[in-house]
Amino acid sequence: MLRRLTQISAKQLTRPQSTSAAGAKDKWDLYAGVLVERLPVVSKTLNPLERQFQDMLWKVELENSLKSNHELQHERDLKQAEMIKQGKVQVDLDDSAAKQTAQDLKDAYTEELKKFQLGSRNTPDDAANKITSTDRCLEDTLYLLVQQKLGPQQHFVLPQGQRQEGETMRQTAERVLREHCGKELQVFFYGNAPVGFYKYKYPSSERADSVGAKVFFYRASLRGGIVDEKQTSKYEWLPKDALNQKLKSTAYADSINKFLI
Repeated sequence: MLRRLTQISAKQLTRPQSTSAAGAKDKWDLYAGVLVERLPVVSKTLNPLERQFQDMLWKVELENSLKSNHELQHERDLKQAEMIKQGKVQVDLDDSAAKQTAQDLKDAYTEELKKFQLGSRNTPDDAANKITSTDRCLEDTLYLLVQQKLGPQQHFVLPQGQRQEGETMRQTAERVLREHCGKELQVFFYGNAPVGFYKYKYPSSERADSVGAKVFFYRASLRGGIVDEKQTSKYEWLPKDALNQKLKSTAYADSINKFLI
């Protein structure tokens, strides 16, 4: 019996030591990353099939629609003009000269329409391929990448930074964006919950207190302002295809693609 109790006591003494060692070994640093997107400014250009379908819908809508007030007024004007021609209606010359008919309005609108020109979908920044500008790729969503030092090397990533004591992860995301992009960049965060997750381990030589980093991504849309170039050395606004080509880490790119639109 004494031998049995001695074995149990020995196990109880050694168990907390192994748990503590495992806990220190599995510690992770918490990071917040921000996906900032500039939403499309104009609608997508229709392909031939979409254009054909739209024309068909417009034709059906026109055939099923009722006459507008302008069309009804035009019919009344024509009927009155015919009655005047036949002498069935007495005309007040002063009143008829001041009256504007539906046809007069149509002619005025037609002349105004001839002067109207549609804006170009391609901007000067498109022609110059200015990847730091949001005034380009107006039909697409653009995503912000910044250059940050991760370990000994520089990488293009979504703005990210380590959580500080006392912060919520949402507060960390807001602070990280200010630190890397400046205060002029105005964004709207969609919520307090992250939309994505990615983790990576540090090199063995750098695992002093933590084994690696866990990054929680938040989503935000651009409302105005620009990136402060004093805050970050390099940054780019890229559409989805160019974003995937820029991200060198396949696992990192895959984790981001899960919550891209």
